Order: sequence, then structure tokens, then C-alpha cells
Amino acid sequence: MSNAKNTNILSQKNIGRLITSLREKKGLKQIDLAKSLRTSQSAIARMEKGEQNFSTEMLVKIGNVLKHDIITLSGEAIDFKIRGGKKLSGSIEVNRSKNAAIALLNAALLNQGRTVFKNMPQIAEVERIMEVLESIGVDIQWLGNDIEVKVTRKLHPEKLDLESAKKTRSIIMLLGPLIHNFNRFSLPQAGGCRLGKRSVRPHFFALEKFGVKITVTEESYEVKVPKLRPAEVILYEAGDTVTENAIMAAAKIPGKTTLKFASANYMVQDLCFYLQKLGVKIEGIGTTTLTIYGKEQINEDVEYYPSEDPIEAMFFIAAGITTNSAITIKRCPINFLELELLKLEKMGLKYSRSKVYKADNDQTDLVDLTIKPSKLVAIDEKIHPQPYPGINIDNLPFFVPIATQAQGRTLIHDWVYEDRVKYFTELNNLGADVVMADLHRVFIYGPSKLHSAKIICPPALRPAAIILITMLATPGISILRNVYTISRGYEDLAQRLNKLGAQIEVMRGL
Repeated sequence: MSNAKNTNILSQKNIGRLITSLREKKGLKQIDLAKSLRTSQSAIARMEKGEQNFSTEMLVKIGNVLKHDIITLSGEAIDFKIRGGKKLSGSIEVNRSKNAAIALLNAALLNQGRTVFKNMPQIAEVERIMEVLESIGVDIQWLGNDIEVKVTRKLHPEKLDLESAKKTRSIIMLLGPLIHNFNRFSLPQAGGCRLGKRSVRPHFFALEKFGVKITVTEESYEVKVPKLRPAEVILYEAGDTVTENAIMAAAKIPGKTTLKFASANYMVQDLCFYLQKLGVKIEGIGTTTLTIYGKEQINEDVEYYPSEDPIEAMFFIAAGITTNSAITIKRCPINFLELELLKLEKMGLKYSRSKVYKADNDQTDLVDLTIKPSKLVAIDEKIHPQPYPGINIDNLPFFVPIATQAQGRTLIHDWVYEDRVKYFTELNNLGADVVMADLHRVFIYGPSKLHSAKIICPPALRPAAIILITMLATPGISILRNVYTISRGYEDLAQRLNKLGAQIEVMRGL
């Protein structure tokens, strides 16, 4: 079977599984869905088994009936037509974390037992990782809103779905788990967002301390594992995926491993909480030094709830502020938003917060935030990211649309990624005044009088999201073309924003 054909079948199966879970969630039988779509029950059965090709028109119809963006998984170009300048109102719940979900799916390979991840985000990035894991032999499936993972047979990394793998940078996180299964294997080079030079060398520097040897070819990473050993590892950078790979490597190496200069970010903490449920002892969670006592055999049947996504919470915070609206954002992981909120408070943001309560994982602190209409003023200091507990690198872009509506000049310094700030200047097409000082810095002058435009979605998730936010605040009709990038990280975003009073129409790309 060709790789292209294999990829198509896997995509059909995943779309079919999603349709099944959404239908069951709404309490519909196959015959009920068939009647709504004016087709036969047998056709619905074939769709849900992944045995039938999906046309764009059918995916749109199914999505309309089930109130879910089925079409974003089909690979078709989809556009958002946004009638902006509307006030938002009401409340919205924050979904589970995209980045935690990706790390957890990879970490499930460490467990010979059955893992059920609860209330997982149904987004394209998760689907891509599921396709990759299924292609190498992992038993993985949706159970309603949950994902069940079982590693019950020999894995075959040589059969890895290349097309799905090339669409996500998360493929690099297979290194940590797979070194426990094979003496030799290869992985394709990472894809995902185009954000300049995102070096994978820190991953290699960390893993080589455990005895792993990695050679880079033009298209792949060739991995040799002579013998694994515990180690004291000083991470080359405090990166999230670097830390996660090192943690997954250490989790099954007997003995004591110490990771220094580790990321303490939300997805790293989620990974540690899951591994603790598997019986791995980890000290220092939430700090930059982790001590891990590896466990050679892991065979546990567990359920785990990923925590809520602070980056999605920040998206809705920014949407409320930029549109000068009053909205309530429920289930915000407050420990990962505190400095962002402080900066916004000093800019003049008025908001209130509930008492702290625990997430379903019994670890993460949550609050409900109510954003209120506010008159903002630019702060004198630059706004820049730092490792946790600083401003999250993925939250930094959301200050850009906010700054377009603040009085004065705001300096945004994105020192982590080369070239990402060039995408921030796309807001100039909507009437913003964003000046690129260099590859890492932009000045934003506000408040800007925005006007509608047509913009092609950039190939980077957070820059794409801030264009959408700005379009929500822009009077008239704007078009955001080819929104696959947004579907990678946000579930049902158009429908959820519409429930807050936005007017977004999902259209087939022309």
C-alpha cells in the first residue's frame, strides 16, 4: 500500500471516529443522523468505519448537524468570513491543553497498560499525532471525548505515516519514548509552525547524556541506543519539548536522573503528573530542577485528565479586550496567567476573578475571569516572554492586537523565535500600526482605527490566532483564508466565538 493511500485511509478513520463520538455525545442514533443528512443508515455506518471517502459538501453538512468543524480534518482549504466590530458577551469554558495533550499521547508509549486520557481536545494536531501513533502499531481510539491508548504489540517506526508526521513538530517527542523500545530507529525531520530556526540540537544534547547517539541526515534523524544510563543533565535550553523528551527518557531508566535548567511550564507539569500516576517518582515539579527515579517496567491501567489550556484562556482574554467587551472565561489555569494579567492590569484592564478551585487532575489551580470594557494605555517597559513563571512565549503574540487598541507605543520583544514578529505586521492590513524594528522586536502604536481586509492565514498558530482576534474587532466583513493552522490548536473556534456574539461563517476556500 502506498504511503499516500495509507494516509488517506487513516484520515478517513479518524474523521469517522470523530463523527461517531460527536453523534453519541448528542444522543443521536445512526438512523437519526442519516435522516438529517438525507442519506441511508448504511452510508453513515460506512462513514463511521472510515470506509467511505468524504466530499467537502458532506463534511459541511455533517458539521452543521453535529455543530462541529468536521471539515477542518479533511485537508480542504477553509476560510473564515468575519463580520467584525461586534461586542462579545456571555461566558466560555477553556478547553484542555493542546500542548499537554500532545506530550501525554507520546508519553503513553511508556506504559504497557491501558491509558485513557479524559476530555481530550478534538483538534487537528491531536489527530495528526493519533495518525502517527496508529501507523507504527499503537492501539489508539476515541471513546466519546476521551482517547484510549494501548501498546499491546510490537511497534514499527519504519511504517510511520510520513505525511502526518511532516505536519507537526511534535514528532520530535517520539525520541524519548522510542529509545526504550529499539536499539536503532529513524524519525523524519520535524515540521509544524514555520518560526525561523527552531533548533533540535538541545534534544540531542540531552539524550546523548543517557547514551543515545543521533545522526542527522537531509530528511531524518537516525537514532542508535547502545545502552541507556541515568544521568545528570544540564539542558542546553529550558525548552518545553526538550524537557519533555528528557523526562520521558529518564522515566524508564532505573536509577536517579537530575534535570537542571528544565522548563516548569504547564505541559511539563501535566506530563509529570501523568508519570506519577504510572508510578514514576518525580521531585521538583514546578521548578527548574527535576529529580526522576526511573522505573524499568511500567504496566498500569490509568485514567488521566489533562489540565486546561492557558494559551486558549489568553486567546479569549485578548478577544474580550480587543473588542472592548465584557465576557467571562471559565476554568482558567491561573498560575500560568498571573504575570500576563498583571501587565494588562497596569495597562488599565479591569477584570475580576473567582476563588481558586482545582482542575479534574486535582493538581492545577483554576479560576473564572470576567473581563470588563477598559481604556488601555501602553506601558513604558517592553513586553517579553520568559520561562515559567514569566509571560509564556505562546501568550506573547496576544499582546499585539491588545496593543493596537491601547493609547501610546508598545514594544513587543519576541527573543525566542526568529522571524515570528514578521507575521505580527499582517495586522497592518487591517489598519493597525505595527512597525518591525528587527527580527525579534515590533513597535505597536495605538489606538488604531481598524478596517476590513482579506488575509491568508500565516503558517504559524499564534500569529494566525491574533489576526482572527483583530478581525473580530474590525468593522465590516473580513476574510481569513485557509485556516487549517488555527484548527491545529483550537477546537470549534468559530462556533464557540459565535456563541459569544461573534459572526463568523465557515466557508470552503475558493
